[in-house]
Amino acid sequence: MLIQRVLTAIVLLLVLLGALMAPGPWPLIVLLLVMAGCALWEWLRLSLTPVWAPAAPWVAVFTSVFMLWLVWTWMPSTAAVPAVEQLVHPWLMPLALLGWVALALPQVLQGNTAERRFPIAMSVFGALAVIAAWAALVLLFVEFGAWCLVSMMALIWFADIAAYFTGRALGKRKLAPKVSPGKTWAGAIGGILAAAIWTTATAAIPDSFGAILAQRWSLPIVFLLAALLAALSIVGDLFESLLKRRAGVKDSSNLLPGHGGVYDRIDALLPVAPVAIMLTGIIFQ
Repeated sequence: MLIQRVLTAIVLLLVLLGALMAPGPWPLIVLLLVMAGCALWEWLRLSLTPVWAPAAPWVAVFTSVFMLWLVWTWMPSTAAVPAVEQLVHPWLMPLALLGWVALALPQVLQGNTAERRFPIAMSVFGALAVIAAWAALVLLFVEFGAWCLVSMMALIWFADIAAYFTGRALGKRKLAPKVSPGKTWAGAIGGILAAAIWTTATAAIPDSFGAILAQRWSLPIVFLLAALLAALSIVGDLFESLLKRRAGVKDSSNLLPGHGGVYDRIDALLPVAPVAIMLTGIIFQ
């Protein structure tokens, strides 16, 4: 199992690096599109009732084709980068954030895992969340480059790794025992601090996500904003755990051997990406 997990991680890393190093933006755009389609399919499998579950792959395919059509329209083959005002309407990212704060967070706090609740609303929110995150990642890459995208994603990785080790060493009080018994308040605080330190420290490195934020905000504010993003990543993680418990499954799917599903790997990224792109200021120019 461990060998399978490591091999899958190596393959995924090589694919991601290849897309990031490609001479044009399309390889990464397509890779992110495939990931978004798979994650949406998995989300819908968890949120929809068994009667409607067979519609999940069709909705995911239709949404993916729609996103591909949009980016194809917005990014002509002769253009290096799309105009931001054409790529994302200013309301998309705030609407996604509103969904995370008004729909996802209250359910995580309530911790009701007995049954699938609000299946249609949760499924519509899933489509919105995935589309917004995909568009935000594309924008970060196209507008600011690969290092900005990777350093933003590293914020989540640092938060996750630090939360694991801090929780094991110091964790006693459970963060959300009904949803994810393994997570603790100490782990959450450790992860948030690690993410904030990483982002603030990399503000000195040109073209990093921290540096982009530092162009608009002072370093103390960058620290606080990174902490906010890390907190949102925890909400995304806990919300997927809630959906899985309601559906009675361990993983969102078996697409990634040893890792579960795509949604399992990007659950923390979904609420973070739309807010990250908003903090750069480019969609409100």
